[in-house]
Amino acid sequence: MENGALKIWPQRDASGNFFNRTIDTDGKYAQTYGYFEMEAKLPKGKGTWPAFWLFAHPGDRRPEMDIMEAYAGGNGWGYTDASGIAHPTTYGATVWVGDYANHQAGFKMYDSGVDLSAAFHNYAVKWEANKQTYYFDGKEVLTVNVAMADPMYIILDLWFGSASGTPDGTTPTGKTNSYEVNYVRAWKFK
Repeated sequence: MENGALKIWPQRDASGNFFNRTIDTDGKYAQTYGYFEMEAKLPKGKGTWPAFWLFAHPGDRRPEMDIMEAYAGGNGWGYTDASGIAHPTTYGATVWVGDYANHQAGFKMYDSGVDLSAAFHNYAVKWEANKQTYYFDGKEVLTVNVAMADPMYIILDLWFGSASGTPDGTTPTGKTNSYEVNYVRAWKFK
């Protein structure tokens, strides 16, 4: 924490590999339905994979709502500056019902048109009994009409790889390249 904001930054372990960081409310806080919002500035660099999501693990099922997953180094997910550093401009919102492997109920790649590592932005979902509506800075970007009723907990993470590629020497490390979170809020419906 610094100046009231949570900072999660890319860091290498003793062998030089980047390691994943996860903060979650599993076993501490879960909720069914409501409005979930985060205000954050994303890290830049090839291989960075910041996310904000809701998840549950009832039995063998794995329902999931990815409110924001960004891949700075992914093809078409951002741009590379003159220094060779990848910047995120696009992120994905996804709904996984979780009844069987890869049961995707909805997905949207949203091109914000701005560098998501340059300033803070809001990422949110309004989760109703039969519908999930996703927002970027208050603008609706995706609606998925599917029933999901399992209480879910909140996860913030900075992982590496996947569609963002493998981090390399161009991936900035340290606190100055943080996944910086001003707040995460969850509201219940009346």
